[in-house]
Amino acid sequence: MMNGLLYLPCVYANIHARMPTRPKCRSVEPLEYYRKFLKEKCRPDGRDLSEFRTTTINVGSITTADGSALVKIGNCTVICGIKAEFATPPIDAPNKGYIVPNVELTPLCSPRFRPGPPGEEAQVASQFIADVIENSQMILKEDLCIENGKLAWVLYCDLICLDYGGNLLDTCMCALVASLRNVRLPSVKINEETGLAQVKLSTRNALKIHKHPLSTSFAIFDNKHILVDPTNEEESLATGLMTIVTDEDGRLCTIRKPGGSALSAEKLQDCISRAITRHKEVQNLLDSVTTK
Repeated sequence: MMNGLLYLPCVYANIHARMPTRPKCRSVEPLEYYRKFLKEKCRPDGRDLSEFRTTTINVGSITTADGSALVKIGNCTVICGIKAEFATPPIDAPNKGYIVPNVELTPLCSPRFRPGPPGEEAQVASQFIADVIENSQMILKEDLCIENGKLAWVLYCDLICLDYGGNLLDTCMCALVASLRNVRLPSVKINEETGLAQVKLSTRNALKIHKHPLSTSFAIFDNKHILVDPTNEEESLATGLMTIVTDEDGRLCTIRKPGGSALSAEKLQDCISRAITRHKEVQNLLDSVTTK
């Protein structure tokens, strides 16, 4: 007893020693933590290995853009805005226009990114989308030409990640396709007397989209477990990553696999089949929220 207060340091110490400590396995050994779940064919967030997160699409999100869409796959959120401007066709292709995709990863979406020029991941994502546009022939650049050798459309496609929750490429591709389907361009013709463009804002036309390429991403663990729609944590722990792009006809457009674990032909074919099935699901969702 001290000054009317009961002091029991030894009792408190014994009680504290008997209190259970919180498990630190996930923070100390995250890969081993995941492996415990993978043995049971499930993931820490409750999903099966082949289960996708909820996907939502909202078109026309940016009223000042010629086409836009906001897409969420789980927590990963990307907004795409498309702005159309006039440009002179390239000299070596006077009958073609331009499509310029640009992915932005700012500190807003994740603390792993820093302000300043685009980092390596943003540049890789931008190039990936540009390659998909070219390989899939989703939009023919000839359709963007207004007057041969004189005037063409250039479509600036800005994809800004608002929340980096994993599976960035799938979210960007879905946002791009939804935005392109939302684009309405005014009618334009060249005045023969003045040589200037005459824009008729009252008449707007949709883009001619020939194909709808969509991607499906996978994370590979220990050369045997394949997870669809990986989170950012799963991507960081995976021994391999792969993204497969298909169109509505089931045609394979692109396979991106930046090193990592090898896959057998059988597992690769299984991933392609999953990507085709996933494409149909997302295509149905796009059809329900956009106008062709």
